[in-house]
Amino acid sequence: MTRGTIGIAERRSAIAAARAAIGSLGEVLATASAEDLAALMGELDAVVASASAARVEVVVEATRRGECTGSGVHAWVREHAPSLRQGGAAAVARVAQEVTARDTGLERRDPDGSSPVGIVWSAVRAGTLEAGTGCAVLREAARLEPLLRPEAAPTVTAALVDLAAAWGPAMMRRLRPRLVAEHGHHGAFDQLHDTLAAAARLSSPRIESGDLTEYQLWMTPEQAATLEAAIGPLSAPQPNGETGEKDRRPAGQRRVEALTTLCAASSARTADETGDPSTNGTVLHVSIDLTDLEHRTGAAEVLGSTADGTLLPPETLRRLACDAALVPYVLGTHGETLDVGRVARLFTRAQRRLLRKRDRGCTYPGCTAPPDWARAHHIRHWADGGPTDTTNAALLCDRHHTHVHQKRLWAHVRERPDRNGRHVTWDLTPGSYDHHLTLTNAAQPPPHPATQLLHALIGPLPPEPDDLDGFSDDDPWWDDTWPDDGRPELAWYDPEPAAPHDHAA
Repeated sequence: MTRGTIGIAERRSAIAAARAAIGSLGEVLATASAEDLAALMGELDAVVASASAARVEVVVEATRRGECTGSGVHAWVREHAPSLRQGGAAAVARVAQEVTARDTGLERRDPDGSSPVGIVWSAVRAGTLEAGTGCAVLREAARLEPLLRPEAAPTVTAALVDLAAAWGPAMMRRLRPRLVAEHGHHGAFDQLHDTLAAAARLSSPRIESGDLTEYQLWMTPEQAATLEAAIGPLSAPQPNGETGEKDRRPAGQRRVEALTTLCAASSARTADETGDPSTNGTVLHVSIDLTDLEHRTGAAEVLGSTADGTLLPPETLRRLACDAALVPYVLGTHGETLDVGRVARLFTRAQRRLLRKRDRGCTYPGCTAPPDWARAHHIRHWADGGPTDTTNAALLCDRHHTHVHQKRLWAHVRERPDRNGRHVTWDLTPGSYDHHLTLTNAAQPPPHPATQLLHALIGPLPPEPDDLDGFSDDDPWWDDTWPDDGRPELAWYDPEPAAPHDHAA
């Protein structure tokens, strides 16, 4: 032993004494002041960092002596460092193997100080990085290496070490685009995005009729930015200033409803553009018994997609049938097909354009959703004999369309707007639909028996005008004043004003 140098025996003795002092620290902590506790925490953290670094150095020495090699390094660490069996043994073993990779049988060769391994090893030996974090830096440096200019590799690795030491390894992924943009070779940033595009994917679901369905989605920055730009406005909270209702939907619910709105709008456009929408893959196909449809019992079954066999409640089917791209297969008592509708997107493009002009957006009181976010709703449901014309229609956003069906609300349609400029006013009393439907049926029964009604409503649609593509909001007839021809607003409309308890909007 060299004079003045503390040998291995003395060091082990000092470590054992330190461990004993630390182990009995709990006995005196109650007497420590706040300043003592803060100081102790800092000293213990420094001890842990130093011990972690020393532990890796011990493994490096054991590897160089041949005490363990290859896959045996991991086993050696687990045997002699029991605490690492809980996690971390693999990282310590990998750092040791990376550091000794250049050794020969006759010579120890430390890693180049400017290489990623050399930079990480210096940080691990100094106690700046844990072995696990050091491995994360090495993995990130290896991912970036093909994209970087050769001379930039040391700078980038040092930046990764500093970032990981301050914020943890997860933050390195957020820095990756900036590092590639600033230090990558020509076209490297494009190459990075091309690589991401090949890895982007959406998982296939296992859809359950009575439970939530989970999807996993990985998107490129471009795809994610496009999605967020689309659902951002739709998923914002929508408190109702007119009724005082707060939007109590959690953010996740608002976002999934916004995504559903976009998908429904896309399917609707596709249905419009297809000569026979029932043959288009984006259209929803369902089957339901006629009795269930009429009495809102049983369930409708989805056909011909990944969601094949999924059951939908009858009230959901009624809501979809208002203005959705939907093909219903209506079955008789013995399962025979009574009707296969071409498409139950009942309102024509001309009718929906007229509704856009008339309603200007969602008609639910206080809602400001624009017409692009709304769909046509049958005030008297089509399954209850409601005609598919604009006097029985109102635009509703998806949120309030669901609300209207759930609360079973009724609306009145005026030929001329009221003093607030509204053609549609809603009776917000829960169950008002059933009340008004009873009065309407008493005055005038549904126009068709059940089977005839289905054929009339979901059978082949009449052809639309050839010049419909030239139809636009700029057409001069939009601004014509509607003539007063003396006709009643609706043959089945109750003209009496709403009772005070109706809370009519």
